Amino acid sequence: MFAVRIRFRLTELFSEKYLKKLLGRTEIEDALKRLDRLTQEEARMASAQLMKVTNMIDNGVREVADNVLVVDNRVAGVDERVAGVDDRMKVVDNNLMQVISGT
Repeated sequence: MFAVRIRFRLTELFSEKYLKKLLGRTEIEDALKRLDRLTQEEARMASAQLMKVTNMIDNGVREVADNVLVVDNRVAGVDERVAGVDDRMKVVDNNLMQVISGT
């Protein structure tokens, strides 16, 4: 009789566990699933934030590159002006040499 009670008690415990699992009433598993979903959502949010920051940095780099091109074009213009001044200085130098040599 004692052995029957032990078997019945064990069967009762396991069937209760099985029934809870069957009905989906396992609180730990549900909590773990919720935690997994939250973790995945947090990872997606972090990725979206990272993309936003990366996009802002990319736009900033593009602006800097555009400004560098503008400066480069201005420097090219200054270089052309300096070349013009150099040519004029050669003319002045030649005129000065003629004045000094008396011709």
